[in-house]
Amino acid sequence: MAAVAMEVCIDSAESAANAEAAGATRVELCSSLVEGGTTPSVGMLRVIKRKVSIPVFVMIRPRGGDFVYSQDDFDVMKEDLCALKQNGADGFVFGILTPSGDVDKERCRELLQLCDSLPTTFHRAFDMTKDPHESLNVLVSLGFSRVLTSGQDSSALEGLTLISALIETAGSKITIVPGGGITERNLGRILRESKAREFHCSARASQDSIMQFRNHSVKMGASYGPSEFIAKYTDVDKASSLKSIAANFN
Repeated sequence: MAAVAMEVCIDSAESAANAEAAGATRVELCSSLVEGGTTPSVGMLRVIKRKVSIPVFVMIRPRGGDFVYSQDDFDVMKEDLCALKQNGADGFVFGILTPSGDVDKERCRELLQLCDSLPTTFHRAFDMTKDPHESLNVLVSLGFSRVLTSGQDSSALEGLTLISALIETAGSKITIVPGGGITERNLGRILRESKAREFHCSARASQDSIMQFRNHSVKMGASYGPSEFIAKYTDVDKASSLKSIAANFN
């Protein structure tokens, strides 16, 4: 049986290198993880491709918020996907919904065609669909490789019952990837009960800025956002611990 695959969500070159050092199967490259991940830059992808040898799947999401997109949003998604494909993306991660909470089949099909034969993941927009079982059938028919899901709950642990049912239903037709709040404390239970063969994590830790002079009166973004003087990155030890736990299910 193949080893359980560990996908690490990253938003920096440092995190990509740390994920590879910890034994990640692949990384999911995003920008703005504080918003759940948006499309990264071509420059970020090119630097990371020079630093790591594991596959880099790239998020295509033009903004934070919901997954119903205007025509301009969709045009941006297509342009970004083509540019990132030309610069070495190994796979793509995206999801588009209709206002009624269904998978937007036509727009997803158009993006899938642009991906050519590269693997594709329908991301956690799946957790916002009104009928997960019907949505799964649609994603299988469209030809997605994977679905990333927290089981339509606040975390993969809370959504474990649905994740397990989806994995049983999916069989070999599509890979269900549990993700959302996965830690060393709950990964074993999630893998054991769901029988998942892949999982998604960030394994992040905080790092204090090396900035010595600090003006605490100024915020670069919304007042509720993270401090400018704390950075989040993938921690090698945390990711290695998750990899070790997953090895018990190989």
